[in-house]
Amino acid sequence: MSELRDDDAEGRPSFRAVDAGSAAASALPAEEPTRRRSDRRNAARLRIVDPFEEMLADAASVADAPAPIRGTAPERKLRIAMVGTRGVPAAYGGFETAVEEIGQRLAARGHEITVYCRTQDGNRPAEHLGMKLVHLPALKKKTLETLSHSALSALHMLGGQRQDMAFVFNAANAPFVPIIKAKGVPVAVHVDGLEWKRGKWGKWGRRYYRMAEELSVRTADALISDARGIADYYAEEFGIPTELLTYGSSQLTDIGTDKLAKHGLLPGQFHLVVARFEPENHVDVIVEGYTASNAKYPLVVVGSAPYAAEYTDRIAAMAAADPRIHMLGGVWDQDELNQLYAHARTYLHGHSVGGTNPSLLRAMGAGTAVVAYDVVFNREVTGSDGLYFSDATALVPILERIESAEWKHIAVGAALRQRAEAMYDWDKVALGYEELAMRLAGGESIHGMSKGRRRSKGWEATAAQILPESSSARAASR
Repeated sequence: MSELRDDDAEGRPSFRAVDAGSAAASALPAEEPTRRRSDRRNAARLRIVDPFEEMLADAASVADAPAPIRGTAPERKLRIAMVGTRGVPAAYGGFETAVEEIGQRLAARGHEITVYCRTQDGNRPAEHLGMKLVHLPALKKKTLETLSHSALSALHMLGGQRQDMAFVFNAANAPFVPIIKAKGVPVAVHVDGLEWKRGKWGKWGRRYYRMAEELSVRTADALISDARGIADYYAEEFGIPTELLTYGSSQLTDIGTDKLAKHGLLPGQFHLVVARFEPENHVDVIVEGYTASNAKYPLVVVGSAPYAAEYTDRIAAMAAADPRIHMLGGVWDQDELNQLYAHARTYLHGHSVGGTNPSLLRAMGAGTAVVAYDVVFNREVTGSDGLYFSDATALVPILERIESAEWKHIAVGAALRQRAEAMYDWDKVALGYEELAMRLAGGESIHGMSKGRRRSKGWEATAAQILPESSSARAASR
């Protein structure tokens, strides 16, 4: 990797600035003196690390790597807390999947991992895949569920055994970072996507998320982004670097077909959508485009939305008028869901604001061709192997084309699977989290590099450079 200065040619901070020594060298023993902040700011000692280049360079060695995780043994075993999600076992979203996949690998490498979980009815295991679990309650309200649980988690950490570092997921939890740090625990905040652009939040909710971004920049010792577009946003808006650590992809092979029959589906002869029903996920755009097309294969829609009745009703009304559309609601049987992913002719992906999306990676890992909403996050993941649409009208000819015998959906899906295997590897992602944890536990921090003030062009202008706002999202935000 060539040596580069801390800022790029346009004066923006890099995606990820780390010391010019090897990743292993940054895993400092406990007794080694920590580096001063002035050293960390010294551009001559920093290099830009692009995890995608490193992943591609190492892809050839994947098959020969030992289980469960590659990499030399860590020089130091850490106590690491993972805060801000619903917890594990993973049964809901991308953060929970990331915590489960990363946490179990770090635990297997000898680290003591504590995951804070929201109290659910039924079983409350003390451990899961080598991770210690702490179950705490949360208020069951849209605007308070995450915040109430994270507040209790931070207070629990303050009164309990000191952790060597903490991963806090979701920038919304930034107000609780100072509580965790009050015990001398360094914190990395996974900032997620551009949450303030989601239509489900009202004016005050959007303001809160923008404030939380600023707090994350001011208080965290490191910021984690899962996509280049998010890294670009923080560099442009706040002048601060982030750690580019993506999600991983599981390879789905030899998947059965027995659970397709109850839905009247045949392998390779249906299109699939899996998403929460929110304007930014464009389920309505996909359904509208499909109903306007002459597609002969059914459209299978998996998902729901507990807080978006009006939007859900609109989708349901369009679907009810077209017998080709199968609305399945939530599918919690993971074997059934894997069969849907693996045997769809195409996976239609409408997500637009959340960065790298685990559902998209799951489809790619299943070897399924992808038609995605045209934003930088999705192009980053699927590259030239994906097809893209920007509205319902643009989707119509794509749907008709991909049903033709000339379009080789199996070959396209195989190329996407290879891309996912090379670039989105959970073992490599976990090693990236470990390397960051070692650096923070050793004293590195971006704290103080930015005051959290937004640059003069404004957050809307910055976000508009990264992704255009769709018509459905604009309508929902009014």
